[in-house]
Amino acid sequence: MEATVGTGTHGGAGVPDAFEHPRGLFCNRTLNLRKIQAVGYDMDYTLVHYHVALWEERAYSYIKNGLAAQGWPVEDLVFDPDLVVQGLVIDTERGNVVKANRFGYVKRAFHGSTPLDYESQKKAYRRTLVDLHDTRWRFMNTLFSISEASIYLQLVDLLDAGKLPERLGYDDLYQTVRRTLDAAHLEGLLKAEILADPDRFVDVDPDVPLALLDQKEAGKKVLLITNSEWEYAAPLLTYAFDPHLPGDMTWRDLFDLAIVGARKPAFFSEAAPAFEVVGEDDAGRAVLRTQTGLLEEGRAYVGGNASLVEASLGLAGSEILYVGDHVFADVKASKSVLRWRTALVLRPLEDEIEAFNAWRGEQERLTVLMTEKERLEAYFSALRLERQRNEGGYGPQTDRSLEWLTDRIDQTRERLLAIDAEIAPLAAASSRLVNPRWGPLMWAGNDKSHLARQIEASADVYTARVSNFLHYTPFVYLRSPRGTLAHDHATPQAAGLEQAADDMGLDTFGEAGDGVPGEAPA
Repeated sequence: MEATVGTGTHGGAGVPDAFEHPRGLFCNRTLNLRKIQAVGYDMDYTLVHYHVALWEERAYSYIKNGLAAQGWPVEDLVFDPDLVVQGLVIDTERGNVVKANRFGYVKRAFHGSTPLDYESQKKAYRRTLVDLHDTRWRFMNTLFSISEASIYLQLVDLLDAGKLPERLGYDDLYQTVRRTLDAAHLEGLLKAEILADPDRFVDVDPDVPLALLDQKEAGKKVLLITNSEWEYAAPLLTYAFDPHLPGDMTWRDLFDLAIVGARKPAFFSEAAPAFEVVGEDDAGRAVLRTQTGLLEEGRAYVGGNASLVEASLGLAGSEILYVGDHVFADVKASKSVLRWRTALVLRPLEDEIEAFNAWRGEQERLTVLMTEKERLEAYFSALRLERQRNEGGYGPQTDRSLEWLTDRIDQTRERLLAIDAEIAPLAAASSRLVNPRWGPLMWAGNDKSHLARQIEASADVYTARVSNFLHYTPFVYLRSPRGTLAHDHATPQAAGLEQAADDMGLDTFGEAGDGVPGEAPA
């Protein structure tokens, strides 16, 4: 088990090995930053981070209050920040939240706030793969998804208990939660609360402005492209950026183009008009005028579209890198439509790498035990086949008696049971790393998670925060690792079987073992 999907690249002096360093840049597709002429940034959870549990608790409370206003019995519900994590998938047909691997197979599932046992999960999903093209599945793209998924699972419990309106299905329930949350955002309640007390909500990273300033001074155009509106984005960036910029410089001076109200992902595929921000009224709202022609550098706009940005800068495609936190609206949309280069900000990655680093000693022990188990399983299976052939009188025969083979099979089975007893607590603890209910974000068992697959497919680079660019300079050449195939690390089976026999102090078996696949003991 590894901590990352891609690999870090040493781009700056003193950058530790990527596996050990949670502040790395991890590269899925080789990216030469020297060839990037413009870098665009999303704002929320990209340039500006929030205290996640507090933000989502407040969002949760607005959903809860909205449902209470509709007469729903939600007064006893309490936000649980660990109930779900980013990267899970809501199954609105069954009222479940699931964690799937890269192939779409469900590896863990909750119905409401209760985990499904193995048999229930197998029965529910034995013929079902997670397919994000089906509206049944709602992918938790960002940290913003946590509040709605948490209350959705709690409402499933209430629905199953008969405490919610009759004839309400699990999909209807999700749609109600979604509408209620959207209404809270449209009214601006949550954002107004944040602006009133940014010290409480905003997790300021003073290194982010410096990272962007390095890129600007290196000759790159630095762009802001956010869905947030002017009256929220402007004061928030003033708070988060201006104290950490040199002299009288402000965030407006830092960005060559600032676009708010961008309406991503439509920004990347549609031709919406742009409006220049020419001032503010007494309430801090943008005063606008219609923009005709190309966008002008040093100015701020509402709306517009990506093609207009390209034309205005005289750049296109792989000359532009876009950095955001939303797998679909930021990185997938910009890559699939315009072939922009992409970087995903995944803040929980820091905790994941740190957890794996702390686990390294136990992981090494688990790896040793699993290697021994695989060798013994193969030896066990070879002995069974040898006994089967000798007893049945077909195929290659050996001169070892059935009694001798049976005795060795029993000894090997006992050794395997002892190894399983050592593996079980380590495997269980490994599956609870990062989050006790769901485990690591990027792994589903011993395979990559569905989130990891989405990141590999859409993000050229991923990292935990924008300021990590400081460790690499604006001129770094980020190289992706050589891809691997299942057979790249294949070990000749015969050597493994011989080693297993030696470890047990047994004679090496004869020709019957050649080409025998390993299997768990019966």
